[in-house]
Amino acid sequence: MIVLTGATGLVGRLLATELEDHGVRVVTRTPHNAGFPPGVEVVEGDPQQPATLENALRGADALFLHSRAVGDAAYDVVALARELGVRRVVALAAANVDDRPDAQPSRFRGDRNKEVDDAAAASGLEWVSLRPSSFALNALTAWGGQIRAGDDVRYVYAGFEESPLHERDLVDVLGQAFLGDDLLGRRVDLTGPESLSHEEMVRQIGVALGRPLRFQEIPAPAAAKGMLANGLPEPFVTAMMARYAAHAARPQFPPTPEVEKILGRPARTFAEWAAEHATDFGAPR
Repeated sequence: MIVLTGATGLVGRLLATELEDHGVRVVTRTPHNAGFPPGVEVVEGDPQQPATLENALRGADALFLHSRAVGDAAYDVVALARELGVRRVVALAAANVDDRPDAQPSRFRGDRNKEVDDAAAASGLEWVSLRPSSFALNALTAWGGQIRAGDDVRYVYAGFEESPLHERDLVDVLGQAFLGDDLLGRRVDLTGPESLSHEEMVRQIGVALGRPLRFQEIPAPAAAKGMLANGLPEPFVTAMMARYAAHAARPQFPPTPEVEKILGRPARTFAEWAAEHATDFGAPR
């Protein structure tokens, strides 16, 4: 039995489907409208309130420690899991886990990557911590609205590069972390197979849509103002702009071969991701 925190998010739902045949129990604050298939056991609990997880963890073999779901409770959740006989913990951290906290944009949206990474490694259990790079899916959040509205994408740092990771590659590696032993005791850096600039990612989305998308670089203050107007927290926006500026000349996380080594096949490309998600960006014009 594998217990999943963060199960109602994108990665958690994909992982629940991936592991369904091996026994999955998901923890959610709202079990009655969670919407999981019949083969997935749904248990009420709040991962940030460890005392509520006893029913979920009792009799379980493994635990998925999601950095946003458990938040500051990572160590206490792991301690309870160990007390109740859980044998393995798999943490979802991030590639920038060792950066200063104020240089990690996702911390300002609730992620506690360093905490889950350390809690897993210090757990005394079998453990794995996965450290993915930026998700390819971030392109939909950053540019989806503009692309649905037209062919011009206004954003910062046209040449900024990263190695976007397909969410299904992450889930496939998570499956290996739960079901195999090869990754035990490791912190694993995961990336997509190629380093791409913002401008190139927009171009590849255009190819998937059959549209000539145009990237228009704008100054960081203007981009930040737009993000704030769209409701993003100011500390998050500040950290994101600082990250772009600090790594504008050289990628922060170049591609690693880990996905291919672990899965025995090439990592999915951003072009493949864009083709799969083309309808999310709108119909061809």
